[in-house]
Amino acid sequence: MLFQQVNIKIMSEKTAAIIGATGLVGNYLLELLLKDNYFSTVRVIVRRPYQKTHPKMEVKLVDFDDAESLKLALEETNTIFCCIGTTNKKVKGDKELYRKIDLGIPVRTARFGKETGCENYIIISAVGANSKSNNFYLTLKGETEEALKAIGLRSLYIFRPSLLLGERKEHRSIEKTGEIVMKAISFLLPSKYKPVHGRDVAKAMLAAAKENKEGVFVKEYKEIKRQSS
Repeated sequence: MLFQQVNIKIMSEKTAAIIGATGLVGNYLLELLLKDNYFSTVRVIVRRPYQKTHPKMEVKLVDFDDAESLKLALEETNTIFCCIGTTNKKVKGDKELYRKIDLGIPVRTARFGKETGCENYIIISAVGANSKSNNFYLTLKGETEEALKAIGLRSLYIFRPSLLLGERKEHRSIEKTGEIVMKAISFLLPSKYKPVHGRDVAKAMLAAAKENKEGVFVKEYKEIKRQSS
């Protein structure tokens, strides 16, 4: 009984940080983290003011280019969830800005997380990620994965979903059309290319955080669906 009480106390004092909480998966993940009692504190790390409030939530407004403010935001964090990602439309075709967001921010937060004692780093990449791809997006995701592996994190989980389903805050007509088409032909696709709901990815990410395993783990469709059930 005493062991159980001590174990519950330790579990309740864990802190999670989430980067990209305003995105599709990030928003689902934040909802799950706030309802789940595994983490007692959830830090939302953002570049702009964030209005949502919750008793167990801390909002950390940071400049991702400012090492000191980023390190302070990540101090005493057990798990970092990185859900950040932009689109070509948002960066107006600026490839350098795209790299700064999709590669720069994950790598910097992982390095600082390791320096401040973070145990787990969990990130959303993309199916087909490959640093040698001819596709800019897949190359970028592959380079990010390689850079994260080189940091030597205690535990690194890389999630590679295909098309993400769910309610987005911003309207993306192309992706909405893609969802309809992909759903219709899903049964014809190899499993790793099947569309997956953002909520399922979020559930699987939270489940991964609770595994407490050392090493590098890559999760694609089958594993995402298994861990989200």
